[in-house]
Amino acid sequence: LWSSIPDDELLRLAEQGRLSEPDVLAVQTARMLDDPKARALVDNFGGQWLQLRNVADWTPDPDRFADFDESLRYAFQRETELFLEYLIRDDRSVLELIDADYTFLNARLARFYGIDGVEGGYFRRVSLEGSERGGIVTQGSVLMVTSYPTRTSPVLRGKWVLESLLGAPPPPPPPDVPALSDSAETSASSLREALERHRASPACAVCHARLDPMGFALENFDAVGAYRVEDDGVVVEASGALPDGTVVDGPRGLKDVLLARRQEFVETLADRLLTYALGRGLESYDRPAVREIRRQVESAEYRFSALVGAIVDSVPFTLRRIPEP
Repeated sequence: LWSSIPDDELLRLAEQGRLSEPDVLAVQTARMLDDPKARALVDNFGGQWLQLRNVADWTPDPDRFADFDESLRYAFQRETELFLEYLIRDDRSVLELIDADYTFLNARLARFYGIDGVEGGYFRRVSLEGSERGGIVTQGSVLMVTSYPTRTSPVLRGKWVLESLLGAPPPPPPPDVPALSDSAETSASSLREALERHRASPACAVCHARLDPMGFALENFDAVGAYRVEDDGVVVEASGALPDGTVVDGPRGLKDVLLARRQEFVETLADRLLTYALGRGLESYDRPAVREIRRQVESAEYRFSALVGAIVDSVPFTLRRIPEP
């Protein structure tokens, strides 16, 4: 929780052998979450899970995205950091990661998002009522690092949604399939046509049938996260159908799909945070623990503290597996 050494209180309780007492462990977990040092979760876990560490190095094409500058780069990262920090500090529902009706903006980012009434360079909580945005999937930081420098990528965005939010990564593409062009001349409409041709191959269709609808739902946001309704004079088509027939229509439709699959989302979040806590990848024998963590989170109205408490109390975290000799 702190990415640091224990403080005096934790050391004292450990010396007394009391940290294994459930009540003591619960109190200490809550105390550590309330401490400012829990900001390490935002920097380290958030940096890994949401690829925030890539924001600093991402360089959109300056000719195509002339409005992008270093102040906007900073604002992208700060918005997501403040959003996660608020969710942890105020013990909000983890489902707000998918669809929150607020975010944190300064004047520069609010102007970029097309939201009025925000002045000054400091960040503050802002209502997103009436906006297409909400949750991490529509924040500039995530939208930018899941794009190419020259254009959006429904494939990259769809893969990120499946892998990072639903825990269902697609298999790697066949080695003999050429990649799509990432040139700036590729418009949203020609990109969709290229992906439709790509799916004509049965070897590609298996994965792209799951990937593309998730990614196309975010096509209203360009490669740096600016909202658009058309691209090069052509109306952006931000919808697609999943293999089961479910239509994913725009960012609102994507969030509806994710909320309908909240069990998968919570288990994926539990998987990622448990991996971070253990410092190792999860194995098949860890899956029952992940499901139990999800059940505890559900029974506690999806509060973030319930997620952390369930992980701290889980078998993989409290017991060490000894290999057989």
